[in-house]
Amino acid sequence: MDNGSLFLQQLINGLSLGSIYALIALGYTMVYGIVKLINFAHGDILMVGAYSGYFVLMQFGTTPVGMLLAFIFAMFVCAILSILMERFAYRPLRQAPRLNSLITAIAISLILQNGARVLPFIGPNPRQYPTMKTVNLSFGMLSISNIQLIVILLSAVLMLILNYIINYTKTGKAMRAVSYDLQAASLMGISVNRTISFTFALGAVLAAAGGVLYATAYPQIAPTMGTMPGLKAFVAAVLGGIGSVPGAMLGGYILGIAETLTKGFISSQFADAISFSILIIILLVKPTGIMGEKTRVKV
Repeated sequence: MDNGSLFLQQLINGLSLGSIYALIALGYTMVYGIVKLINFAHGDILMVGAYSGYFVLMQFGTTPVGMLLAFIFAMFVCAILSILMERFAYRPLRQAPRLNSLITAIAISLILQNGARVLPFIGPNPRQYPTMKTVNLSFGMLSISNIQLIVILLSAVLMLILNYIINYTKTGKAMRAVSYDLQAASLMGISVNRTISFTFALGAVLAAAGGVLYATAYPQIAPTMGTMPGLKAFVAAVLGGIGSVPGAMLGGYILGIAETLTKGFISSQFADAISFSILIIILLVKPTGIMGEKTRVKV
């Protein structure tokens, strides 16, 4: 395979990985946009989604119906978990200093990871994820697997649905109002608590889908599996401009492509280092991210 074909092949791989990062990054960026909180437990929501999908797939197999049920169940479990997290961990700290919420988010992340390790039906050992039979579709020198195709297309559909919810529904209008000015939104009759809970649930639904897709593409799951994708999705959210929904999508794709190109042309050992180097460079060069807006602080 020549360099041109290798580049295009890694581009396809990057789109597949970037789609998953984008789905997770959207959860970070929506929550930050509304309550100015970096929810570091978000990567572990992905882990809960992957395990929820695992138990359904073990029961129903990797048929289209089994996959659909796995997605629905994972989304439901993660949405409920996220609403409970917001209600009992984050809401009481809403008026507290920002650092308190950040430490709480890290604590929840550790609780979810270690809680999963001690649960008898999960346990600390990695498990093989049931995945569908891989079929490679070849286009000359290039090949794309059916799993990569599903990941790319399903992620795109979910992002379009999210875009529709935010821009064209009453709840989406409420979300935008709360992110713009929380106090003013509550004075206008918007239920701020309900809107924030919905935002957390929406982010968790996308993370659950990301978890099932990630485990399908890389079929091994463990209680700590959400840490690295979670951190990389955070890098993607910062890269695109945290608080910007299109920015999170763009950041996810850029990061996925950068990572796979590094694996293809340099060394797979440098992939993580490149991802976090991008974070440092973007914070030095353009701290607001690619599509982030500068915010003026009133004195």
